[in-house]
Amino acid sequence: MSDSIFIGIDVSSQTLEVASSEQAKTWRLANDAGSIEQLVSQASALAPALVVLEATGGYEFEAACALQAVGLAVAVVNPRTARDFARAMGALAKTDALDARMLAAFARVLHQHPERERFVKPLADAELQQLQALVLRRRQLVQMLTSERQRLRLAHAAARPSIERVVEFLKQEIGDSEAEVATHVQRHHAQLAQALASVPGIGAASVAVLLAELPELGKLDRRRIAALVGVAPLNRDSGQMRGQRCIWGGRADVRRTLYMATLVAVRHNPALKACYARLLAAGKRKKVALVACMRKLLTMLNAIAKHGSVWDSTMHCA
Repeated sequence: MSDSIFIGIDVSSQTLEVASSEQAKTWRLANDAGSIEQLVSQASALAPALVVLEATGGYEFEAACALQAVGLAVAVVNPRTARDFARAMGALAKTDALDARMLAAFARVLHQHPERERFVKPLADAELQQLQALVLRRRQLVQMLTSERQRLRLAHAAARPSIERVVEFLKQEIGDSEAEVATHVQRHHAQLAQALASVPGIGAASVAVLLAELPELGKLDRRRIAALVGVAPLNRDSGQMRGQRCIWGGRADVRRTLYMATLVAVRHNPALKACYARLLAAGKRKKVALVACMRKLLTMLNAIAKHGSVWDSTMHCA
C-alpha cells in the first residue's frame, strides 16, 4: 500500500490542478481536449491505484471518462464529501493546489474503503453518454416548463400571450425529447427496458432515468444498490440514545424518479400495495412507508436487471 500512487484533480471550467501522492508540488493543465490527452499520458505513466476528482457541474466529465478509458480507476466524489475530509485533516484554507493535494490524500483513504465501488462509477460508453445527455435535456425542459407555468399564474394580462407561446413551445420540445429518448432506448437497451417496464408503476420516463443514471442496476446486491441510490435507512445512535433513522445522500435524480414511481406502484402494483398497507397498519407514517416501498421497488428492479427476468405477479412483500 505504501508503494501505491494516488492522484487528486481539482477541476474548474478552465483548468485541471493535478496532485500526485509522490510529489510535493502540483501541476496545472487546461481543461480542454489536448490537455486532457496530456493528463492521460502523465497519469498512465504514474500508474495510480486510484484517481479522485470532484464533481464540478459536469466540467470533470471528459477528464474522468478519458482516464477510465485507459483502464485507470477513477472516483468522482461529492464536493461536500471532499471538503469535509479536508477539514478533518486540518486543511481549513482553500486553494486549487491544496484541494488537489487533499483529493490525492482522500484517494489513498478511499482506496482502502471496503465499499469503494460506491464511489467508482462504471465507464459510460458512447451510447450511455448519449442517453444521459438526452435524459438530462428532458429534465431541463420539464423544469423550464414548470417555471413558465408558475409565471403564468401571476402574470399580467399583457405578458400572458408570450408565456403561453413559450409553454406550447416547451411542450413540443418535451414531446420531441421523449421521442428521442424512446428511440435510443429501443435501439440500444430494448431487452432490459422491456423487463424493467414490466413492473407495474414503472413507465418509460422512469426506465430511461434508471438506464442512464443507475448503470450499476443488476450489478450490486440489494443493500449496496439501496445505499448507492440513497434509500437505505441510516442509524443515528450514540451511547444510550437511539435516534430516528433517515435516508440521506445518494443519487437524488434516481431517488426522485423512484419516489414518483412508488406513488403509482402502491396503488397498482399488488406486491407494493400489500406492503404499503401492511406498514400503515403497523403504525408507520406514510412517508416512512413510502420510502420502505421505494427500497422494495428498487430491490425488485435490481433483481430483474440481474437475472434478465420480467415482473412476476407472485412476488410478495417480505
